[in-house]
Amino acid sequence: MANLGRQRVFLASALIIMALVGTGAAFPDRFGTAANTALDAIGRYFGWFYLFSVFGFVIFLIALALSKYGKIRLGPQDSKPSYSFFSWVAMLLAAGFGVGLVFYGMAEPMTHFLHPPFGDRDPETAQAARYAIQYSFFDWGIHQWAAFSIVGLIIAYFQFRKGQAGLVSSVLSSVTAKRPGLRKLGPALDVFAVVATIMGVATSIGLAVLQINGGLKSVFGVEESAFWKFSIMGAMFVCYMASAWGGLDKGIKRLSNINLVLCFALMLYVLVTGPTLAILRTITLGIGDYLQHFIGMSLRTSPFEESGWARNWTVFYWAWVIAWSPFVGTFVARISRGRTIKEYVFGVLVMPPLLACLWIGVFGGAALNMELTGDVGLAAATDHNITSALFQMFDLMPFTPVLSIVALLLIFIFLVTSADSATYIVAQMTDGGSINPPLYKRISWGLLIAAICLTLLIAGGLKGLQSASVLSALPFTFILYGMVFVLLKELRGDRKAMLTALYRRHGETPVGADVFEADELAEADRYRRAPEVVNRRINPREGF
Repeated sequence: MANLGRQRVFLASALIIMALVGTGAAFPDRFGTAANTALDAIGRYFGWFYLFSVFGFVIFLIALALSKYGKIRLGPQDSKPSYSFFSWVAMLLAAGFGVGLVFYGMAEPMTHFLHPPFGDRDPETAQAARYAIQYSFFDWGIHQWAAFSIVGLIIAYFQFRKGQAGLVSSVLSSVTAKRPGLRKLGPALDVFAVVATIMGVATSIGLAVLQINGGLKSVFGVEESAFWKFSIMGAMFVCYMASAWGGLDKGIKRLSNINLVLCFALMLYVLVTGPTLAILRTITLGIGDYLQHFIGMSLRTSPFEESGWARNWTVFYWAWVIAWSPFVGTFVARISRGRTIKEYVFGVLVMPPLLACLWIGVFGGAALNMELTGDVGLAAATDHNITSALFQMFDLMPFTPVLSIVALLLIFIFLVTSADSATYIVAQMTDGGSINPPLYKRISWGLLIAAICLTLLIAGGLKGLQSASVLSALPFTFILYGMVFVLLKELRGDRKAMLTALYRRHGETPVGADVFEADELAEADRYRRAPEVVNRRINPREGF
C-alpha cells in the first residue's frame, strides 16, 4: 500500500505538470495573461498578508533559536552535523539563489537606481544609488530565507528526530489523521508541493538558459536562437544527470564547493581591481541602512497612494520564495541533520544573506560608482537587456574575457546544482520521503524538467508558467501556519519528555547533560509528575 501511495503521488504530479505545460505551450499568450491577471489580483488583495507572514516567520525563527528549544538537535541529541560548515553553506547557496544572485547582484541595484522604490528618490542620483543598495540588500536578505528556513527546520525535525518521512504531509499527519475528512489531504499536499516545485524549477532553469544565451552573445557573439538554447539545455541535462548519478556527496557537494570558491575569487577580483574604497563604503552603509529600516521595509505598503512597486517587487519575491519553500526547505533539511535548532536558524538566516549582501555590495557598488563618476552607460544597458548587463560591466575591467568566462561557468554550475538538487528532492517527495530515492525517479524527473524547459523555450509561455507557480504561494502560506503550530506542539512535548528523563537519571551522567543549567534542572523537577510524559517511553539515546 505504501508503494502504491508513492506511485500515486508520482503519477498524479507528472500528469498535472504535463497538462499545465501543454496548456502553456499551446496557448502561451492566453495562459500567461490569465496567470498574470490572477497573480496581480492576489498581490493586490493579499500583498499585506505576504508581508506580515514573512516578517512573522523571521521573528518566529529568531525567537525559537533564542528560546529553551534552541539546544534541541535535528536528530538524536548525540548526533553530529553531516557536513562541514563550508560545504553546508555552499549547498545552501546552490539550492537557494546562486544563479539569481550572479545575474541580479549587479542588475537589481542598477534597476532600482533607474526606478527608485516607491518613487521616493530622484532617479540616477547619489540618493537613488544609496536607496538601491538598501532595497537590494532587503530583497536578498534575511526575509528571502525565512520561508526556506522554516520549512527546512520543521521537515528536518520530524525526519531526523521523530523518524518520519521528509514530507509536508508527514508533518501535518498528526492533524489530518485525527479527522476522517482530512485523511486524504496528505497525498494531495505532496502532489501540490511537487507541482509547485517542478513548475518553479523548470521556469527558473528555462529563464536562466535565456540568460546564458544572452551572456554567450555578449562575450562570443553567438546568436540567441533555438539551436543555442537547445545546446545549452542539452549540456545542462548531461551534467546534472551525471551529478545525480554521483549522488549527494559526490555530485552536489563537490560542485557546490567549487562554486563557492569561484564566487569568492570573482568577488575578490572585482573588489581589488574596482573602486575598492567606494565598494567597502557601499557595503558598510548598505548594511547600516538595511538594519536601520528593517521593520519599516518589512511591512511597507502603499494604502494612501497608488504605487505598484511593493506588489511588483517585494510581494512577488516573497510569494516566489514561499512557492519554492517545499523544494529548498526539503533540501536544506536533508543537509542539516545533526545541527541544533540555534545553529540551524542562525546559520541559514545569517550566512546566505550575508554572502548575498557582500556580492551585491561588491558588484552593485562597483557598477553604481562607475555610473555616478563616469556615466559609462551601465544603467541604460541594464534597462535594455538585463541578461547581458553584468558582462558589459566586465568590459570596463581588466581581463574581460577571463571574467566573462568565469561568470558563465559560475552560472552554469549553479544551474546544474539547482537542477540536480531539484530532481533529488522531487524524487524524494514522490518516493514517500525516502532519504535515498531510486535513481530511476531522479532521471525521470530530470528528463521531465528538461522537456518542460525545451517545450516552453520554443513555444513561449515560460513567464506564464512562472506566474502560475507563484500562485501556489497563497494556499501554501496557510499550510506553513499549520506546520508551525504542529512544530510548537511537538517541541513542547519533546522537551517535557527529555526533562523528565533527565530528572530520572539525575546523579548519573546522561547523554547531553553537560548542556543543562540550574534552571533546567528545576524545570525537570516540575515536569517529573506530568502524566502525559511519565508514562511515555524515553529513548536514552535522545538525552537532550
